[in-house]
Formats: sequence, C-alpha cells, structure tokens
Amino acid sequence: MDKGVIIGIILPFVGTLLGSAMVFVMKNKSINKNIERLLLGFAGGVMVAASVWSLIIPSIEMAKQQNVVAYLPASIGFMLGIFFLLGLDELIPHLHLHSDTPEGSKANIKKTTMMFLAVTLHNLPEGMAVGVALAGALKGNITMASAIALSIGIAIQNFPEGSIVSMPLLSEGNSKSKAFYYGTLSGIVEPIGAIITMLLTSIVVPILPFLLSFAAGAMIYVVIEELIPEAMEGEHTNVATIGFAIGFVIMMILDVSLG
Repeated sequence: MDKGVIIGIILPFVGTLLGSAMVFVMKNKSINKNIERLLLGFAGGVMVAASVWSLIIPSIEMAKQQNVVAYLPASIGFMLGIFFLLGLDELIPHLHLHSDTPEGSKANIKKTTMMFLAVTLHNLPEGMAVGVALAGALKGNITMASAIALSIGIAIQNFPEGSIVSMPLLSEGNSKSKAFYYGTLSGIVEPIGAIITMLLTSIVVPILPFLLSFAAGAMIYVVIEELIPEAMEGEHTNVATIGFAIGFVIMMILDVSLG
C-alpha cells in the first residue's frame, strides 16, 4: 500500500488517541465542579461546530455534486440521527443498568454511553471522507497532498473529541487506563471507515451525504439532551456558556482553516 495512503488513514486515529491521553495529565480522578461545567460546555461547543462545519455543510455540498436536492440528504440524515439516539436513550438504561444502581450513577452511565456513541458515529463518516479523498488521490482526481491535508485537519479536530469521551469517564471514578481505552476506541472506526470506503468507493459515496448528516443529528441530540442540561445545573452556569463559546470557536476555526 502507498505510504501516503497509510499516513492518511492513521493520522485521524492518532488525533483521537492523543486527545484521550489527556486523562494521564490529570492528577486527580475527580474534577472541580466549575471545571466540569467548563468541560461540558466546551464539549457541547465542539460537537455543535463539528456537526455544522464537518458534517452538515459537507453533506449539502456533496449532494449538490451528485445533482441531488441539496438539503434533502442533510435533512433526512439529520432527523434519522436524532431519532436513532432517541431510541438508544430509551434502550440504554435497560441494557446497561441494574435495579440496584443508584439513580445518579444511571444518569452518568447514560450520559457517557451516549457521548461515546455520538462521537463514534461522528468519526465514522469522517473516516469515510478520508477514504474518498485517498481513493481520489490514487486515481489522480486530486493530489495526495490535498488528501493528507484533509487527514491532518480531521486529526487536529479529533484531539478535543477524544478528550470529551475519556475525561468524563475519569471524573466518574473509572481508572485512567479505562477512560483512555474508551476514548481511543471511539476513534478506531475512522481508519476502518477509510479502508472500507476505499474498497467500496462506488457504493459508499452516493450515501455519504446521509451518513454525514446522520452523525450530525446524533451529536446535536447528545448536546441538547445530555450536555447542556447537566452543565446548567446549580450555580455559576455562565462558566458552561463560556466553555461552549470557546469550544465552538476553536472547532469552527479548525474546520474552516484545515477542513
């Protein structure tokens, strides 16, 4: 396999891995409440910005290239993502919790499970996008440098996404290694998605706009249903608002400048 292709496939996963490794930087398992609010807000901002610039806008642009009504795949995929997570929201407590589990723990397990699923769903179409670019480079439609640039951009934006999966797990009492494991696991779908897409380009590309917007709907659901309500509990909720703004702006800049 071409060396450039291997680098392009691996880089996004490395970004998630490094972000997940942030748990090893933390000295304590518990997080100050205001810092937790800041991180929750930051995660929400990252996920909303990623949904718009990484997923919905590319979905619309790809639909235009396919001579499809531009907003149709984005709208259908987005709503399917919302209802998919809505269904999981009902199923997860029954699948993962026992009757003797304290109610607070139930909420935490559900929140982290939903976030893990949302970030994983978000990473899959990103991996597919890398696969499409690399396949295009191999066919000579675009330069390999352009495909690698896309991969680097996704790797950089994956850094905060890896941390928003691993750090909440650590704050809930899980070991650093377990938090790191699940954060890293959320990114493993990217190289898998890239390889599958390269092998099945002619089949996957037509439905990629739907997959992109599906992931966006899943992420927005988690932000509205899980992150914002928890971030706004108690006093000093303006800390969460500031965190959201910072996360949104950082992700927007990364997506626009590197995407």
